[in-house]
Amino acid sequence: MTIPISRRRLLTQALKTGPILALGGGLLELSTFSKAHAFSLSDDLGPLQAPDANGLRLPIGYTSRIVAISEQPVSTLNGNSDYKWHGSPDGGACFKATGGGWIYVSNSEEYFPSGGVGALAFNEQGSVVAAYSILSGTVGNCAGGPTPWNTWLSCEEVDCGAVYECDPYGVKPAVKRPALGYFKHEAVAVDPERGQLYLTEDEKDGCLYRFTPDNGLPDLSSGILEVAHVNAEQQVSWLAIEDACPHKVLLNTRTRYQVPQATKFKGGEGIWYQKGLIIFSTKRDNRIWVLDVTTNLLKVLYDAAQTENAILSGVDNLTAMPSGDILVAEDGGNMQLVSLDAQGHGQPIIQVVGQESSEITGPAFSPNGKYLYFSSQRGKDAEKRLGITYQVWAPEG
Repeated sequence: MTIPISRRRLLTQALKTGPILALGGGLLELSTFSKAHAFSLSDDLGPLQAPDANGLRLPIGYTSRIVAISEQPVSTLNGNSDYKWHGSPDGGACFKATGGGWIYVSNSEEYFPSGGVGALAFNEQGSVVAAYSILSGTVGNCAGGPTPWNTWLSCEEVDCGAVYECDPYGVKPAVKRPALGYFKHEAVAVDPERGQLYLTEDEKDGCLYRFTPDNGLPDLSSGILEVAHVNAEQQVSWLAIEDACPHKVLLNTRTRYQVPQATKFKGGEGIWYQKGLIIFSTKRDNRIWVLDVTTNLLKVLYDAAQTENAILSGVDNLTAMPSGDILVAEDGGNMQLVSLDAQGHGQPIIQVVGQESSEITGPAFSPNGKYLYFSSQRGKDAEKRLGITYQVWAPEG
């Protein structure tokens, strides 16, 4: 059914003059990334070096630090925080902080009552100054996505799971958003130009969803939830879901089965919006997809089965690099973070060594582009599920 993108062609005619994710402004002000930092030059990072003291293989000149470990109080400049870092850290994102610095939020893929979202606040020098919870008492919070209005959408990856809108700054209480549907949520991306959200579903026969709010963004209290149908020409049409809350009315009809024509994807994972494109991953067939929302044309950017010497497998969370490439985290595989360019060429950026039973989660860059955050979800002992959250920074250019 799918037609992979040629390595010698770009996705669409409109993008032939630059990379797929050429920067110039985005959800988290990607245009503010400093070109002085080497993350902006992903083609020139070079080979990974031997593991450092934290068990990370990094490009030459890069440095790592552990900023949080599950069940341990987070260490800050003022001593240990009252907040113990959550178990099974998963999806994450960075937000600018008022007065300088930034905040990294991280989901907890633990189950009731231990799910939720934690946050780490950093000063402009990249030091932790505070740690706190922004959501608690939820179930299996896997990935999610940031919004242009500086909130975090945390997704429950369980049957009839919901999406919660969270305040990264810890001021306002989290709000449940039932209109975004009850299903096995994975991640969400916002298209601010057309005022719509796209959501993935982590099922072997999951769907791709689109949500259009009744009253425009940022009001997510009501709207129309639709599911994607892909025809033989790779054209996507959107079909309305009868009931976004099937546990209330259509008890025996899961959301993904309400529309028989819905196209099934093999385990929807991370998703990201940039420059009129929705980029998402499916883990059971190791593919990275690109949907042009202006034409509703769907293509495959990367397919491990059709890639010679494929270095990327177990595709999961993803985000955009300051270079404009896509950064994909591996669930298993070689425990690497891999960048993909516009032709689907991959390059390892980081590798976690000695934690083969874990997965890499929550990649996100600080607003200035200097620091990269991510977690090893289960750490060195998969049974204990004690995740480790890292900060990696590039040398000054």
